[in-house]
Amino acid sequence: MTMVLFLLLIIVAIILGLIGVAAHGLSFLLFVGAVVLVADLVLFGVRWSRRSRRHHVVR
Repeated sequence: MTMVLFLLLIIVAIILGLIGVAAHGLSFLLFVGAVVLVADLVLFGVRWSRRSRRHHVVR
């Protein structure tokens, strides 16, 4: 489920960025898309680091 959310947010960020570049009056959408992309990558990194701490191999 989290990977679906990650991919959905990536798609939303790309679409907002493209609309922001294409439409002259909507350049703020480019910045909103960039913020969504950065937030998504941070969220993914936090979840990935939490997951990697749980699976320690005991030798």
